[in-house]
Amino acid sequence: MSQLPTPHQYQILTFGCQMNKNDSERLESIFRGMNMLPTDSSENADVIIMNSCSVRQKAEDKMYGMARNFAHLKKRKPNLIVGITGCMPGRDADGRMKKKLQGVDLFFPTQDMVFLPKWLGELNPSMRMMEDLDKDYLALRPTIQKKSQAFVTLQTGCNHFCTYCVVPFARGLERNRPLRHILDEANHLARGGCVEITLLGQIVNHYIAPDPRHWSTQNPYVQSDFARLLWEINQIDGIERIHWTAPHPIFMTDEVIDALTLPKQVNFLHLPVQSGSNAVLKRMNRRHTREMYIDLIATIREKIPHIALGTDIIVGFCGETKEQFEETVDLYKTCNFDISYTAQYSTRSGTLAKKIFHDDVSRDEKKRRWWVLQKIMEETVLKKNQLFVDSTVSVMVEECSAGWCTGNSNEMKRVRFKGDPPLVGSIVPVQIFKAEEWMLHGIKN
Repeated sequence: MSQLPTPHQYQILTFGCQMNKNDSERLESIFRGMNMLPTDSSENADVIIMNSCSVRQKAEDKMYGMARNFAHLKKRKPNLIVGITGCMPGRDADGRMKKKLQGVDLFFPTQDMVFLPKWLGELNPSMRMMEDLDKDYLALRPTIQKKSQAFVTLQTGCNHFCTYCVVPFARGLERNRPLRHILDEANHLARGGCVEITLLGQIVNHYIAPDPRHWSTQNPYVQSDFARLLWEINQIDGIERIHWTAPHPIFMTDEVIDALTLPKQVNFLHLPVQSGSNAVLKRMNRRHTREMYIDLIATIREKIPHIALGTDIIVGFCGETKEQFEETVDLYKTCNFDISYTAQYSTRSGTLAKKIFHDDVSRDEKKRRWWVLQKIMEETVLKKNQLFVDSTVSVMVEECSAGWCTGNSNEMKRVRFKGDPPLVGSIVPVQIFKAEEWMLHGIKN
């Protein structure tokens, strides 16, 4: 009896944001459709795909280093296929990045992943071809890693061209998925046991349905398509939690704010501000002001008093003076954030900031400013977390090991308690007895 050929193996290495993770789940679906098996070992892989991030120079440098390592591996495995997708190929308009990469066979933007089976078959004819894929990569059904939690992408690309940002160059202009596809995917996930969905978009609250005929006639929202979508997903049986990222302040309309009160919405909002200085915000082309943002946070807190808030901040942007940075410090204290993802500005080729501004804040000063906000954040969140002691929080259990379970509360606070692996994927009540900066400790009720 002839022996069946050994299935080819693939490895996907994902870097960057949640959207890249969701894109990698679509890559997983392609490989599985080719009857290939995943591996965590580069030594065992027949295909290695790196899903790249391009937000920081450090992220790109990592790709160059890994490509060199895989070039050495190819000397021992000449049939190994190495590819890079994601943000780097998407913004490599002049081909300079590709020229610097060693041993990379495939270098393609995210939306071109639909051609991957064809390319792999050309490079290695023994790899099983599959039927032609839909030209829209977002129509590919992702292979989720945890059946209880999933990302659902609403849109890709961006039209806003913040001067520091590579997204419009890496992912193109904003493109919204059909409402029908989103709802079909959410229903499919719910039937498979998914209880928590995170909606993704470059400016997620600017979602505009290209097929509005599919809205329910009972939907109470009439102005914001994003609010309408949140209501629709709230009606899906099985989905118990809805989270979304990342919105833009200028699209936080009254309806979107009202949708924060929908029963399945997590009690958390991540709303990037980037700076507390109007002068810096103008140079960033953020289209909102300090005053508008502070008023918006006040409105949100008036509607949902105990909501947890997160933000993104860039320190050391071109021309940011010490006085302008202090405006950011003041805004941080005024808004009383639970968490901030603070980045030290780094110049990105192709952006408007690179072309018209000078990166004139020293590395040491950027680091100092980062630490100022970091210390304020740690002090603030420690104080805020004490309010959870002796209260019961709802925890989405994500992992259990050695008798301990961890997961996120409805406020997206990390919680740890004693428990067993069967709890993974469920939402359980936990009474908190101790609060640290980044962990709440409790006992399952």
